[in-house]
Amino acid sequence: MIEYLKGEIVELAPARMIMECAGIGYELNISLHTYSAYNGKPNGKIYVYEVIREDAHLLYGFATKDERDLYLLLTSVSGVGPNTARMILSSYPPVELVEIISSKNEAALTAVKGIGLKSAQRILVDLKNKVKPVEAAQTTPGGAIAMGNAEVVEQAVAALVMLGFQKAASQKVVISILKGSPTLPVEQVIKSALRML
Repeated sequence: MIEYLKGEIVELAPARMIMECAGIGYELNISLHTYSAYNGKPNGKIYVYEVIREDAHLLYGFATKDERDLYLLLTSVSGVGPNTARMILSSYPPVELVEIISSKNEAALTAVKGIGLKSAQRILVDLKNKVKPVEAAQTTPGGAIAMGNAEVVEQAVAALVMLGFQKAASQKVVISILKGSPTLPVEQVIKSALRML
């Protein structure tokens, strides 16, 4: 399984990216959200999900792990395929999509091309307990955490989860630490979080 690719962005279109890593060009299917994140950048790091079928070997690329996690949750819903999940993620940024699912907003989901009422209801029922709005807090306008700190949040939470703490609790603590001291390095955030958890 490929976790991520890091290299030069050779080609970028709203639904497709070609990234060159060590002389190999990888074609990635991407959402509009990911396109926006990499537009104008010469290189980058993209999280990957591999789909291996009898007739094709496809790679889906995501700007963040949260976006990839949401994609995997969406494709776990019966009737939601890889392209439908990508369409949903192109229609709403991950933060907004988590809020839509949490608030059971059928109308927002049915507004996405290819999603009918039954599919929207299935998504809301299947995922309502699997997404938590706290995951979105790092990028919400009221979250008071700059986009530059998103990587610090991700690294600190990953370290705390590896140490045995729950993801949701770790995110809450890390975000509250960064609200108070937005310039703390990741090591200090982890040390502070260990005292609070």
